[in-house]
Amino acid sequence: MSLAGKVALVTGGSRGIGAATVKLLRQAGARVVFSYRAAEAQARALVDECGGETVCQAVKQELATVEDGQALVESAVGVFGRLDCLIVNHGVWPPHDQKIATMSAEQWRGTMGVNLDSVFGLVRAGVAAMQKQEPDGKGIRGHVVLVASTAAQRGEAFHADYAASKGALLSLTKSLSSELAGQGILCNCVAPGWVRTEMSAGTLSDPIASKKALGLIPLGRAAEPEEIAGPIVFLCTPWAGFVSGEVFNVNGGAVLVG
Repeated sequence: MSLAGKVALVTGGSRGIGAATVKLLRQAGARVVFSYRAAEAQARALVDECGGETVCQAVKQELATVEDGQALVESAVGVFGRLDCLIVNHGVWPPHDQKIATMSAEQWRGTMGVNLDSVFGLVRAGVAAMQKQEPDGKGIRGHVVLVASTAAQRGEAFHADYAASKGALLSLTKSLSSELAGQGILCNCVAPGWVRTEMSAGTLSDPIASKKALGLIPLGRAAEPEEIAGPIVFLCTPWAGFVSGEVFNVNGGAVLVG
């Protein structure tokens, strides 16, 4: 499972699933760059925990536009000189229920900007960087892992903007795989269900909402961030060298589709 000599970029890496992924990548031997938007204290603490700036660096970067994504990849490549693993983990989930009939265009555009437009910028720039690199002994130049959601597969009432943006990542994964696998760039997707993070804390701390959410999960609980980070990192290792275009469901059995 070694990623020694590899460089990874994790978006939204200062907390939650992102922070767990950064830690696991470092345990596997990769050098890591991760982005954060506002949680500077958490980001600095994570860098220190992961061995300091010679092996792990945090980049403050808004991710709301194509240009934002492009800028982050350029910064990451500038830190360690290459990019082997791009993990697109960031996203926004407006916590309030919003009927489609009254959802504002501003909310729709805001969600799409963060969850989709910036992803295009990241992937476009990340793939371009990987294409310049020599392949390894198995012909692999890099890995792209997009983090979607169970909402991408079954939809989510009153959160149509979020579900639509994450659903697009499933199609993007398959499209990228069809285009890039032959060039040695493997693209896959991890689709988590409910995870105990700051983003989900409001729902999971509410007795009624939590009972409804967890009642859909056969395992009867939400995941811990590390349980999502494990599959993400696996998809960046040589053990996943023949996996491309897949949607890896990590949801306690809640959505049994690919």
